[in-house]
Amino acid sequence: MGNHLSVLGQSFPSKSNFHVEDIPDLTGKVMIVTGANTGIGKETAKVLLTHNAKVYVAARSQEKAEVAIKDLKNSTGKEALFLKLDLADLKSVKACAEEYLSKETTLDVLFNSAGVMFPPTDWLTVDGYDLQFGTNVLGHFYFTKLLLPTLIATAKSAPDGKARVITTSSSAHVLNGLNFSAFKDSPTRKKMSTSDLYGQSKTGNIVQAFELARRYSSEGIVSIPLNPGNIKTDLARHMPSFLRSILNLFLYDVEHGALTQLYAGTVPEAVELNGKYLVPWARVGPTRRDARDPKVGEALWEWLEEQVKDI
Repeated sequence: MGNHLSVLGQSFPSKSNFHVEDIPDLTGKVMIVTGANTGIGKETAKVLLTHNAKVYVAARSQEKAEVAIKDLKNSTGKEALFLKLDLADLKSVKACAEEYLSKETTLDVLFNSAGVMFPPTDWLTVDGYDLQFGTNVLGHFYFTKLLLPTLIATAKSAPDGKARVITTSSSAHVLNGLNFSAFKDSPTRKKMSTSDLYGQSKTGNIVQAFELARRYSSEGIVSIPLNPGNIKTDLARHMPSFLRSILNLFLYDVEHGALTQLYAGTVPEAVELNGKYLVPWARVGPTRRDARDPKVGEALWEWLEEQVKDI
């Protein structure tokens, strides 16, 4: 009951004390935003560009990304850069990281912002994982792993000694804990609804981000998972249209949706929030008890490592 009450509070948050005008100048900072061709990711990229960061738009569709980059140029006067990233294909994830590392030697902030929600339950990743868990958790884990040496090296030379990994989760994580038997296609997975599988993936985001914080804080990594709020984006494209129309009555715009991750990824005081879970708007909030369990974190981390060891 407590989890659901906390979600209710997060669904109707009080006015934000943080505003994009509070973001410092980001000249010289290099950042990647996954899923920045649309929604919260695109809005995040826009604000970062406005504050003079160098921004990479990591997205699956080059065509959609190029449209977004043109829109961003028109609205900010700044040019974002494209990285081809299909989080549902681990070889694509590796190729994307290699492309980035061929172009840049630093990475100040990685926004793991992309995601998929409520697709048909029979949809799987290229590698045979549940599409939601494979995209939202495993794909982002592998991308982060490949970029981690660069993040650590960047932290060592940064004035504050930090580099950040910001992971977009959801209030839907309260729906389900982790069922390791349902990460790949299986009889267990087939018994779960698409909303259950989504909730599991969002718990996975938090567990993985907390474990990253535990393992790498001593090397300057700040890892912050967050709930961006209930936001009107095309993430809900797989929902029936009548449900979307009802849901839209209670949703906030993408400007609000980007606030919490922009706070986590840009303001100086947020480096003190390593291993904390943020909720709307830009404040520390509660999460599932099992998501905070170090034993769960270790188990998930070891499972994730096993999946990518031979890619």
